[in-house]
Amino acid sequence: MLDRKVLFTVIVAALGYFVDVYDLIVFSVVRVASLKDLGLDGQALTDTGVMLLNAQMAGMLLGGIFWGILGDKKGRLSILFGSILLYSVCNIANAFVDTVWQYALCRFIAGIGLAGEIGAGITLVSELLPKDKRGIGTTIVATLGVAGGFTAALIGDFFHWQTAYITGGCMGLALLAMRVAAAESGFFQSITHNLHVSRGDLRILFLNRDCLRRFVCCTLIGMPLWFIVGLIMTFAPEIGRELAIQGELKTSGAILYFYGGLVVGDLTSGLVSQWMQSRRKVLAIYILGAFVGTLLMLNLSQATAQTFYILSGITGVFAGYWAIFLTTTSETFGTNLRATVTTSVPNLVRGGAILLTTIFASLKASLGVVLSLEIIATSVFALALLSVYSVKESFGRDLGFVEERV
Repeated sequence: MLDRKVLFTVIVAALGYFVDVYDLIVFSVVRVASLKDLGLDGQALTDTGVMLLNAQMAGMLLGGIFWGILGDKKGRLSILFGSILLYSVCNIANAFVDTVWQYALCRFIAGIGLAGEIGAGITLVSELLPKDKRGIGTTIVATLGVAGGFTAALIGDFFHWQTAYITGGCMGLALLAMRVAAAESGFFQSITHNLHVSRGDLRILFLNRDCLRRFVCCTLIGMPLWFIVGLIMTFAPEIGRELAIQGELKTSGAILYFYGGLVVGDLTSGLVSQWMQSRRKVLAIYILGAFVGTLLMLNLSQATAQTFYILSGITGVFAGYWAIFLTTTSETFGTNLRATVTTSVPNLVRGGAILLTTIFASLKASLGVVLSLEIIATSVFALALLSVYSVKESFGRDLGFVEERV
């Protein structure tokens, strides 16, 4: 039987990730409507949308490193308080922008805040729960979290874009009060007085070849999910026009179905991992399924918008390996680097959208939208599968270890 405070902390972490995903996805949903209100139209909607997405992702890259180091030096709870306060305030401010540059500034600062949420939550839950229940706890966090994207699609589609941003900010501020009663990690507390253990030291991460290899592999494993979210879902209207999809293909509709699938996928991948007692096997199966679904979506010439949406949902089920991916990342590194890595890796994955959108923008002029995305998809999924087989199985691993300096 788990301690009530531990159970409460799992719930708080899950709700925090719900708000995090909501605030992250709501931009993709309201991109067109909000930019039209600022006076943009035509190609400017796509170009400015890419710029704003990149600003948000740049903030997340910086925030991932900052919050991760803070979590290893000052504790996991320090991230949970600071990150949610920052992105909640910024999302409320985002509702009142009247220029593109104000919009970009809000997305950048909100990105810094959003960067800390999931890494801190997964690290804390992984360290608080016994190893036989660790996967179930992180599955609860990730499953409830991705429901935030589903909610963002609903609210962004049925309410004004300003209301959507304010809703996200207010949810975050309400959740902030709940975190006062959350429990700190015992693993972290056990090493705080050991002067021989260096915490949150990037030199260990980048100068230790084995650490760096694991870090890169964990990052590449997560890239396919954000490729689908950042490019396929965000630019669904552009894909629909090139494929001559019958009916209007809306980003909100694609995200609604995709995130509905993600909820199912995160739940099932976590449970299947517990049943198979393996992280790697489940990762490989789900990544392959997501790749097939992605290619099918990009070859729906003259299909109906509803067909695209349904396939988005099916692909979302297989792309729902986020819980297992984050759990694997947390289990792969020692306590003195666990928050740094578990916080920075998902944000490198998300921030990878900057590189992917840049490549996409350079390719689509000559190859078109669909062929460009197919080339990028093949590369991203191949690297992810290679990385799965390059990391050790982490299921049931004892987390009471630290990373040593070279």
